[in-house]
Amino acid sequence: MQPNPSRPSAIRRIHAGFTLLELLVVMVIIGLLAGYVGPRFFSQIGKSETKVAQAQIDAFGKALDQYRLDVGRYPTTEQGLQSLMAAPTDTPRWAGPYLKKAVPLDPWGKPYQYRQPGEHGEFDLFSFGSDGQPGGEGGAADVSNW
Repeated sequence: MQPNPSRPSAIRRIHAGFTLLELLVVMVIIGLLAGYVGPRFFSQIGKSETKVAQAQIDAFGKALDQYRLDVGRYPTTEQGLQSLMAAPTDTPRWAGPYLKKAVPLDPWGKPYQYRQPGEHGEFDLFSFGSDGQPGGEGGAADVSNW
């Protein structure tokens, strides 16, 4: 009797693949990696949002300084940051726009706060952070120009 050549390949095909134990070990390793890397990754996202807010506040501060050089004063609280994009009616020496794009929201989707005169300088420019409330710690801390 001759050996059937199709039979050994059929046996190999049945035994090819992963066992349940091997799959469970891989899933445990993936779970451990996700548990270790995930929190570190998401903490970096909060730090980057704070850095973006600080960079935008610095850019607004420079634009406000340029506005003051042209107009002779900072915009009032009522005029707000929008006066960097469109001339207020009572400012004949306005030479803007002072920003390339419209005034964005902060990284948490809320408007930046602007006060003139400020409590900490000629003007106060700040974001309330991720919680949208004054104060806070960590990612919820306020980001300001002072």
